[in-house]
Amino acid sequence: MAWWRPSCAELPGPPARSGRGDLDLIVYSLRKWMRLVLTGNPTILLPLFVPDAEIVRITELGHELRANADRVVSRQAGPRFAGYLRTQRKRMLEGALTVNRPELIAKYGFDTKYAMHMVRLGVQGVELLETGRMTLPIAEPWLTWLRDLRRGKHTQDEAVEAAAELEDRLDQLTRGASPLPDEPDRDWANRWLVHAYDSAWRA
Repeated sequence: MAWWRPSCAELPGPPARSGRGDLDLIVYSLRKWMRLVLTGNPTILLPLFVPDAEIVRITELGHELRANADRVVSRQAGPRFAGYLRTQRKRMLEGALTVNRPELIAKYGFDTKYAMHMVRLGVQGVELLETGRMTLPIAEPWLTWLRDLRRGKHTQDEAVEAAAELEDRLDQLTRGASPLPDEPDRDWANRWLVHAYDSAWRA
């Protein structure tokens, strides 16, 4: 894995906010990426469900992997989504955010962008546990609700309440309501990794 981001010590003055054209690049080995997918890491799962029209480049191995998403997705994702959601909700309630959007707080009384991402995480986790897939972009009616939250049309209390309800639903799904298997198909994943590395080395 390779990951580079300037540290605060390397930047002159206060930490700079990201903007259009900025790149925060993380590169994983395929083996590590697969390990994170099998444990249900919310961010790492996203490439499995990106719409075809949004993919810039994909190999035959990539097509194979996306076609077998159901083999690597399981209820293991439930505690990951719920854990992130719980942490974000707690930070919002305690005012312990480390984000840098004072203009949103001045305008709406809370960081609406942070709140939007908090609820979005719960929405995506519930959909994954209920269907085995994630719709990207998020489907209605949640898409409009989240956009309205970002624009300050919902209160912080409404955002926290929505997050709490989604967290409860994630817990229910993880405990047994989800149709997903308890564990991913690790045997298939191991065989596919061997095949993928062998194909790359032979190329």
